[in-house]
Amino acid sequence: MSGKIAVTPRSLSGAGHPALSLLTERGYEIVFPAPGKTPSEDDLLRALPGCVGWLAGVEPIGPRVLAAAEGLRVISRNGVGVDNIDLPAAEARGVRIEKALGANARGVAELAVTLMLSAFRHVPWSDARLRGGDWQRRIGIEAEGRVLGVVGCGAIGRQVADLALGLGMQVVGYDPFPSNTFRREGFRYAPLAEVLAVADAVTLHCPPAERAILNADSLATMRHGVTVINTARAELVDDAAMLAALDSGQVSVLATDVFHTEPPAPSALLAHDRVILTPHAGGFTEESVERATRTAIENILKVLEP
Repeated sequence: MSGKIAVTPRSLSGAGHPALSLLTERGYEIVFPAPGKTPSEDDLLRALPGCVGWLAGVEPIGPRVLAAAEGLRVISRNGVGVDNIDLPAAEARGVRIEKALGANARGVAELAVTLMLSAFRHVPWSDARLRGGDWQRRIGIEAEGRVLGVVGCGAIGRQVADLALGLGMQVVGYDPFPSNTFRREGFRYAPLAEVLAVADAVTLHCPPAERAILNADSLATMRHGVTVINTARAELVDDAAMLAALDSGQVSVLATDVFHTEPPAPSALLAHDRVILTPHAGGFTEESVERATRTAIENILKVLEP
């Protein structure tokens, strides 16, 4: 076979990956629209014409880009989120959408728990103060005996639940399609309102909806001093409401790995000293990148070479 395949995830376009040779060995030409960074729409408009496949990241993929990608047969995500893709426009052009289901679940789950524990013990805040010569402490809390609310109990959410149970936490999960096979001592499903109301910490592992899940109304129902972890999508949180909740102490710490734009624009929320930031690194582990890359490539070949 022959043709061009665009590769846009930053984890691959900057340093490459040995698995990409699975494509070049079959005669495909690899195209990097924006090596080492998230491509702009102009980058994509220049690079995509003539591409038959696209190993895509989280960059927006709208009608204009899809119209320019004449001949494109498949968009293969190196993750599970496809809310960045205009799915009706892709379907109208006959472009298949593939996901790397479960490939980065462990990496994201471990980061979510890392962020939770860092928030419980104020690790980034303490590190920053001590490096500045300021000897201060904020009293923390222990995970054992606390309640973790998991919003979205797919592959990632279930692994978060297992890790939290191992720490001695109680876990309450919400999912519109709860699994009948995921049964653990210390875990139960509950309606979203109950999950938010009873949890000492809430971690988000679901796609965005029309309205932010954590808004002024829902934040007011949560336990005072709750910790919020977001490794899913920035749109799940109302920024203004979250800033007010941090200022009032309703939310003790927000730990987020996701942003509206990457890199994010400066804001009062992101500058808050009770916010922990990581640069969309949930799936950025050696193991997750390996699994996600190989799965995404296999999905491309499945479509192009059935």
